[in-house]
Amino acid sequence: MLTREQIAMRAAKEIQDGFYVNLGIGIPTLVANYIPSDMRVVLQSENGLLGIGPYPSEDELDPDMINAGKETITMIPGASLFDSAESFAMIRGGHIDLAILGAMEVSQNGDLANWMIPGKMVKGMGGAMDLVHGAKRIVVIMEHVNKYGEPKILKTCSLPLTGKGVVNRIITDRAVIDVTPEGLTLVEVVEGYTVEDIIACTEAELSVSPTLTQLRGE
Repeated sequence: MLTREQIAMRAAKEIQDGFYVNLGIGIPTLVANYIPSDMRVVLQSENGLLGIGPYPSEDELDPDMINAGKETITMIPGASLFDSAESFAMIRGGHIDLAILGAMEVSQNGDLANWMIPGKMVKGMGGAMDLVHGAKRIVVIMEHVNKYGEPKILKTCSLPLTGKGVVNRIITDRAVIDVTPEGLTLVEVVEGYTVEDIIACTEAELSVSPTLTQLRGE
């Protein structure tokens, strides 16, 4: 299966030149390290930053320069800082081309649960609910199963929802799956797995793309 870094590397291929992109907390933040240097992409953060760069090296660390997940970051030339109200206006106004988010569960019709587990302390939803409705495209990246080996791609989500019918594509450590009006379609399988393996670890029903390809860890 793919490592967290390899999942992020595959997710970076979803980004196109000229995109404004929001990266969620967790694995999505790693995507910034795999955006080609010759591609013009602007990363946006809910806490008020437009123009996030790769993770800083040790000599670049600035404790005052953080993303929405409280991780230290760098800024690209031309980056700008502003308050969170302005940042959420960008999101709600439809100015974000792509949001790459983590998930606890995704349903077969694209429902997303990624902000809380009942009974566990959470700080809040953050910008997730705004992003899933304001961004033009939502890509979810996550492990295919939870720590107990149970599917995270389900017929119906059991956890509180972040949004209904909002996910466009799911990238896991085992496969790439598209959410379509007809249901979930398997479009890429990670090298070492078969179609039958992916169906076995996915609760939701899967159809197989006629152009199914193999995804190799790089």
